[in-house]
Amino acid sequence: MLKRFAPLVPLALTFFLGACAGYSPSALIDADQALPAPEAMEQEAALEPLPDFSTAKPYALPSFADSILAHGLSLVGTRYRFGGTSANTGFDCSGFIGYLFKEEAGVSLPRSTREMINLKAPLVARNNLQPGDLLFFSTAGRGRVSHAGIYLGDDQFIHSSSSKSGGVRVDSLGDKYWSRTFIEAKRALALASNTQGPRHQ
Repeated sequence: MLKRFAPLVPLALTFFLGACAGYSPSALIDADQALPAPEAMEQEAALEPLPDFSTAKPYALPSFADSILAHGLSLVGTRYRFGGTSANTGFDCSGFIGYLFKEEAGVSLPRSTREMINLKAPLVARNNLQPGDLLFFSTAGRGRVSHAGIYLGDDQFIHSSSSKSGGVRVDSLGDKYWSRTFIEAKRALALASNTQGPRHQ
């Protein structure tokens, strides 16, 4: 099942290529970059280099990971909106992720990327990513998380990027910009019960 979704990624990229135009990494913004006081003044511990988190304990990816990704791909081209959490009015990066996880897995995630990165979920090594894993980036510098997306497979991820780069879009984690700003990944779907089904049949 883990590789079942991967063949859909190139096809989805073909269909939505037009929505992915105008890429401008420097234009990336997120609700977390302009947090009101006192949250914006909170001091965060320095992030340590990501070690090898491989483990002998197996993990079964919930079946509704496919539903999250398919729903996300159907929203490619949805506009970026600061603080947005709706398919009708637009998303910021954390709003997009929270919307998909709530709609398809019934999982309520923290609203901001700064809270989301602190989820008590398994850390995942860069070379052990699976579809549905959350990816965190430091696009504003200083090593602090400021952006997030969802791994699709085949080194691709989906995210609500910025108003200047087309909103919800698919990008490659192998691109120099994303590779350089990548912080870590977490398997948030491990927080959901494997017996829990998607909300939409």
